[in-house]
Amino acid sequence: MDIETRLWRIARWGLVALVLAVVVKTAVGTVRGGPGFHNVPFDAWYGDWREVLVATAIFLAFLLGFARPRRPAEWRNAGLYAAFLISLFTEMFGVPLTIYLLAPALGLPVTAFGMNESHLWAFTLDRLGVLPLRWSVFVVMAISTVLITGGLGLLAVGWATVYRGRGGLVTGGIYRWLRHPQYVGLILVVVAFNLMWPTLPTLVMAPVLVVMYVRLARREDRELAERFGWPFAAYAARTPAFVPWARGRLSRDVWPIGWEDDARRDTQGHSSGDVPGGVTAVGSRSSEPCAGADPKPEETAR
Repeated sequence: MDIETRLWRIARWGLVALVLAVVVKTAVGTVRGGPGFHNVPFDAWYGDWREVLVATAIFLAFLLGFARPRRPAEWRNAGLYAAFLISLFTEMFGVPLTIYLLAPALGLPVTAFGMNESHLWAFTLDRLGVLPLRWSVFVVMAISTVLITGGLGLLAVGWATVYRGRGGLVTGGIYRWLRHPQYVGLILVVVAFNLMWPTLPTLVMAPVLVVMYVRLARREDRELAERFGWPFAAYAARTPAFVPWARGRLSRDVWPIGWEDDARRDTQGHSSGDVPGGVTAVGSRSSEPCAGADPKPEETAR
């Protein structure tokens, strides 16, 4: 491994540590103590453009460092994800457009929304009498922090696993349980931020991002099937794409050409109609991206 590659790997893991530290620090600072201690007033919380720039830069560096888009479709996904992050942190620390629109509808002054009240799901639970604001913020922050940490972890571990694969078909490690762990990680982060700090733009962009990454994953499945053939199809048959406990499925157009002949040859001695991994002549179970073959962000690591 040359020095440049080694330094790049160190920089990536440094980003992982930095982002996780920011997430944990923010969560701990929010949930410790009651609203009276941590609830920063509206005027003191918003308008902090330094925080907007720092948070946006850190998460964008993380995204581009591990996803490393190269093809047009990958750049489109990364571009929308970047827009999601910029919009999120602008409203979180800069100008709360959603609150400016929401407050009049609730008959409240904008200044009623300090830091705690700006956690809109927590604020909703408090208004409905489900939980007091202090505990609502605690629950929202705890769940969202776990999801963000898990998502970033999947992104980093998926990249490292594929990187070690050196261009081969990777079916071990995290890829034993998921075909597209990096995409799952990115989606988890989107869901977590919409739970932590929902805004109108991010709520609109979230389902679009999910659909785009699901479509990109299916495209990569087709490319992997063309590249690796039956070995990938057999692997895909036993490995779900996004949910570890789900049964994966590959559409017929994803299966490699001539798979029936390969399956028939490989299944001699098995019961008729069945193939290794539980694949039947009608369809298959899910497949997971492999190192070196899986495109962005999965292929990035590959």
